[in-house]
Amino acid sequence: MHLSHIRSPAAAAMSFSTSPSCGSPKSPPPSPPIVVPFPRVPTYLQRAFEIGARCGETSVGMMDDGTVTAEAFAGEMVYEPILEEGVFRFDCSENDRGVAFPSLSFADPQAREIVIFVHGKVPEFTPVFEKLNGQQIVKFQLPFGTSVYGTGEVSGQLERTGKRIFTWNSDAWGYGPGTTSLYQSHPWVLAVLPDGKALGVLADTTRRCEIDLRESSTIKFVSTAPYPVITFGPFKSPTEVVISLSHAIGSVFMPPKWSLGYHQCRWSYETDERVRKIATNFRERGIPCDAIWMDIDYMHGFRCFTFDKERFPDPKALVKDLHAMGINAIWMLDPGIKYEEGYHVYDSGSNNNLWTQKEDCKPFVGEVWPGPCVFPDFTRKEARLWWANLVKDFVSNGVDGIWNDMNEPAVFKTVTKTMPESNIHNADAEIGGIQKHTHYHNVYGMLMARSTYEGMKMANENKRPFVLTRAGFIGSQRYAATWTGDNLSNWEHLHMCIPMVLQLGLSGQPLSGPDIGGFAGNATPRLFGRWMGVGAMFPFCRAHSEARTIDQEPWSFGEECEEVCRLALLRRYRLIPHLYTLFYQAHKMGTPVLSPTFFADPTDKKLRNIENSFLLGPLLVCASTIPEHGSHELSHELPNGTWMRFDFGDSHPVSKAEGVLFEDDGDGYGYTQGAYLLTYYAAELKSSTVTVRVSQTEGSWKRPNRSLHVFILLGEGAMIDGLGIDGEEVHIRMPSESEVSKLQSASEIKYREKLDDAKLLPDADDLSGHKGIELSKTPVDIKSRDWQLKVVPWIGGRMISMIHLPSATQWLHSRVEVDGYEEYSGVEYRSAGCSEEYKVTGRKLEQSGEEEALSLEGDIGGGLVLERKIFIPKDNPQVLCIDTGIIARTVGAGSGGFSRLVCLRVHPTFTLLHPTEVFVMFKSIDGSEHEIGPEAGEKMLEGDIRPNGEWMLVDRCAGLALVNRFDVRQVNKCLIHWGSGRVNLELWSEERPVSKETPLAIRHEYEVKQVSKL
Repeated sequence: MHLSHIRSPAAAAMSFSTSPSCGSPKSPPPSPPIVVPFPRVPTYLQRAFEIGARCGETSVGMMDDGTVTAEAFAGEMVYEPILEEGVFRFDCSENDRGVAFPSLSFADPQAREIVIFVHGKVPEFTPVFEKLNGQQIVKFQLPFGTSVYGTGEVSGQLERTGKRIFTWNSDAWGYGPGTTSLYQSHPWVLAVLPDGKALGVLADTTRRCEIDLRESSTIKFVSTAPYPVITFGPFKSPTEVVISLSHAIGSVFMPPKWSLGYHQCRWSYETDERVRKIATNFRERGIPCDAIWMDIDYMHGFRCFTFDKERFPDPKALVKDLHAMGINAIWMLDPGIKYEEGYHVYDSGSNNNLWTQKEDCKPFVGEVWPGPCVFPDFTRKEARLWWANLVKDFVSNGVDGIWNDMNEPAVFKTVTKTMPESNIHNADAEIGGIQKHTHYHNVYGMLMARSTYEGMKMANENKRPFVLTRAGFIGSQRYAATWTGDNLSNWEHLHMCIPMVLQLGLSGQPLSGPDIGGFAGNATPRLFGRWMGVGAMFPFCRAHSEARTIDQEPWSFGEECEEVCRLALLRRYRLIPHLYTLFYQAHKMGTPVLSPTFFADPTDKKLRNIENSFLLGPLLVCASTIPEHGSHELSHELPNGTWMRFDFGDSHPVSKAEGVLFEDDGDGYGYTQGAYLLTYYAAELKSSTVTVRVSQTEGSWKRPNRSLHVFILLGEGAMIDGLGIDGEEVHIRMPSESEVSKLQSASEIKYREKLDDAKLLPDADDLSGHKGIELSKTPVDIKSRDWQLKVVPWIGGRMISMIHLPSATQWLHSRVEVDGYEEYSGVEYRSAGCSEEYKVTGRKLEQSGEEEALSLEGDIGGGLVLERKIFIPKDNPQVLCIDTGIIARTVGAGSGGFSRLVCLRVHPTFTLLHPTEVFVMFKSIDGSEHEIGPEAGEKMLEGDIRPNGEWMLVDRCAGLALVNRFDVRQVNKCLIHWGSGRVNLELWSEERPVSKETPLAIRHEYEVKQVSKL
C-alpha cells in the first residue's frame, strides 16, 4: 500500500461530457475522451452511455478497453485503510473497487478513494459477500451478545436486533412500529460489542438497500452490486465511532441559536392575521417561542415562491411584525413546480431544461398539491444553482428559515407514491453521471436541501441558514435539520419518538425531533402535556398538527396543560446555553448531542434497551410515556456514578466538577474567525471549600460583565449556592454531614409536597370543542409466536397493525382513522361498519383452541350487528384467522323479519414494501392462472374468474407472499384496487337481506410464506 495512493471514479468520469443525455438545443458538442490512468470504465458510466444512447445523444464516449472482468460470486471482501486509523473500505474485488459509484454520503468523496498507510493495522471483522441476480449480499458475523443500533430514521425499538428495514425514502403518513421504509435513508449500523467497544458499518450505496438484523449479532446488507462497505472501528466506545463517522460524512451545520428555541407550526395558519394572533398569544401568556411556521397554504395555488394575495398580501410586513416580537418566520417550499406556462418558476426551469425527465426525454409530470407538476433535477449543478437563486430572491421577503417538504419526492395518484424509477437524471459526472431515478431517489431530498441551504447562504453571508428537510440521506445533516415525519397523536408514538430521535443522532443527524403532540389526530391534555415535557428536551423542538384536527398550541388544552407547557419550555430555555454548546461541539468534533443512556457506560448491558431516558450531553433525562404514571413514579435504571435530581425551580445544573460553555453572537460565521468565547470551568474541593474557577478559555470574544451563580447539588434535590463574578474565583463553604442531611430532608419534604399537590392532566376521550377522530386511546394488542396485531375498537373495530414476526414485515397500510383492516355492511365505500364504536365481547378464548383471540361487535343500524372474531389457532399458529358476520338482532316491525339489503365487504388495505415488485397471483375457479400488477388499477373478479379459495400478494424483492384463503361459497366477488403505495384485496359476500336465521358470514385466513416455497 502507498501513502496517498488515489483511485478516482470522478477522474474517470472526466472521459465523458456532462451535457444532459436528453439534451437541449443549448447543449455543447460532445467532448473527446480524456485519457486518465484508470484500468476500466466505471460500470456507472457504462450505464450512463446506454441511457444516453437510448435518448439519441452521443456526448457520452467510452474507452476501447472498457471491459469488465468476470467477478467472484462469493467469498471474503478485500479491504484497504482509508480516512484515518481504524477505518477500512471493503469491496468484493479489486475490479469492484474501481467501478463503484462515487460516494454521496462522504463530505469529501475523494476521502473514500485515498488509501492511507497504517503500519500493521488490519480489520478485526472481515465481511463475507455473495452475488446473486445482480444483488450484492454482505454479511458481518459479530460476537454473541452484540447489540445493534442506528439504521437512521426508523420506527420501533431502540435496539434493532430482530428488525429488517429497506432504505427507500417514502411518504409514510401515520407509520407504525413495523413500517420498514420512512422518509430518510441511512444504510448504517452501530454495533456495540459485549465488552462495550463499538463498530460502525456503512453500506455506501444510494440505491434501495435491505438492512437485515433479524439474526442475532449479525449485520446483513442487500443492494444492487457493486457497492463498498466502510467500517469504523472497533473503537473503545460508541461515542468514538459516531465521531469517526462524522469525519467521513461531515458534521452537523452550525445552527443559528434562535433555532434551538421552541417552534409552533400547523397545517395551516390560513392567514397572516391568524399568524399575528398566535404570536401575540405566546407573548401575552409568557410562553417562550422563537419561530412560527407557514405551511403550504400561504402560497398562491400551492405555487412555490409565491404568496396568496388575499391571505398573505404583505409577507414583509408580517415578518416585520413577528421580528418586533422576537419571533422568526419559516416558510415551506416543495419540489413539485406547477406545470403551467406563464408561471415564472416553470418558465425559467423549462427554458433551461432543468426538469427530471422520462425515458422518452420529455419532462416527467406528476400530480402533487398544485396539480400537474414538474420536478427539478437536483443532481445537476445547473438546477441546484437555479434553485439556489430562486431561494436567494425568496429570502428577501424576510424569510428566516425554509422547510423542504414532500421531497422524497412524493407524487400523488401513483402506486409507488413517487416518480417512476425509470425516470432519467442527467447528473453531474462527479456524482455518478446519467442514471435512472432508482439510483438518485434516496438522495433527491438531500440534494434539494443542499440547494436550499446554499441559496439561503447566498442571500446573506452573515446569517446561518436554517433548513428543515423531510427526506434525506446519510450526510444530510451538513445542510438541514429534520423531523420524524407525520406521526400520530397517541401514546405509542410519544414513546416511539424517543428511540427515533436517538437513532438519527447515532446515524450522524443530531438536529431532529418529532411533531410534539402528534401530527395526525387529536391529542388529549395529558398526552400533549407529557409530550411537551419530553419534546422540550429534544434538539429540535416543534409542535405541529394537520388540517381538520383540533388546535394544538400550548394553551389549547386548558390552563393546567398550559402551565405544564410553560414550565417545560422555560426549562428548555434555561438549558439553551448548554444545548448551543453541545451543537458547537457536534459541529466541530462530531460528538453526539442526544445519546442513549448506555453511552454513559457501554459495558453495562442492562442499559442497552432503555428507551425512557436519554443523555443530553452529561445530563440524564428521565421520561414517562405511560399514560397513568409520571416519570417520578417509575423506576429508572441509572448508569454507574453519582446522579442527582434537579427540579422545575432550579437553575441550569452543574453536575460535574468541570464543564464547558460556548458563546458567540448566536448567528453568522464570526466564530470561524475566532469571534467566540469557549470557557472551561473547573471546581475543586479543598478544606471544606469548593472553589469554582475558569481553567481555560478559547476565542477572542470578550467575556460579558456578569455575575456567576453557582449551585452545588447535594442529593435528594438539596443544594447550596454562591454568587461571584464570571471569570473570577467563586468560593463556597461546604456544609457538614449533619447539615447536608438536614438540607436533604427538607428538600425531600418539599419535593413530596409538590408531588402531592400535582395531579394528572385529564385524558378525556371527548373534550369540549374537539373535532376529528380521537387517536390517543391505547389499542388492543394480540400477540402470538408469529403475529402481532393492534385493534382500535373505538374506530370501526379497525385493525391498524398486522406484523408478521418471523419475517419482521408490517402488512397493513393504516392511517388509524382510515385504511388498515376494516369491514363494511354495504357495497358502498365507507358504508356502515367501518367507523362505529365496537365493543370487545371476548378475549383469549382458550377453551375453543385458540392461542390468542379477540371478539368484537358493532351496531350498524337497522337492528343489525357486525360481529368479528380474530384468532390464532393453537395447532396452526402461523395462520391468522378472521370470522365475520352480519347478524340480525332486532329487525324492524313490518319487515317480515328481514333486514335492509346488505353486503359483507371485507376491506383490508395492505402496504407495498416494494411497489414496483409486487403482484397478485391466483388460480381461478375455471382453472386459469393470473398475475395482476399495479398497472391494472382496479379489477373486479366475478363468477368463474374468482380465485378458487386462495389468492396471494407477492413481493418479489422481499421474497415473501401474503396468502389469503377463504370459503369460495361465502364470497361472491373479489376486488383488487391498487393505490398509492398500497393495495386492497377485498372479499364481498352476496348482497341480500338477512334475518336471525340467515346471517351473512365470511371466514378467511392469512399466512406469510417464502416465495421459494410456493
